[in-house]
Amino acid sequence: MGLIFTEFFDMRKLAYLLTISAGSILISCESRTYEEISDNTPITLPVKYITDVKPIMDNNCNACHSATSFKPLATYDQVKNNIDGILDRIQRSDNDPGKMPKGGSLSTTQINIFIKWKADGLAEN
Repeated sequence: MGLIFTEFFDMRKLAYLLTISAGSILISCESRTYEEISDNTPITLPVKYITDVKPIMDNNCNACHSATSFKPLATYDQVKNNIDGILDRIQRSDNDPGKMPKGGSLSTTQINIFIKWKADGLAEN
């Protein structure tokens, strides 16, 4: 009888430890969306093309949208004249085939720079 009691006690102890372990794992897991973890600090300074927008275009867009491409976005005027289309494309969901840039995404901060640039009047310098 003592052996049965000991085995029963060990099973309860094991079940208790497994329950505590599972609970600890569940509590420590946290689900957060990209928007919650990305830097979404409001942009307070005026946004300018040369200092703020052009570097993003050069690093993310001009490989496909160079001066000689089918849809060039290499100059201030080209970007300014296409700002609505650019904003549409960079804000699309990741599973949208028209999302730009192809094969990636701009950060929330980079997208906010384009939005603020338009709101600020599309200044060049």
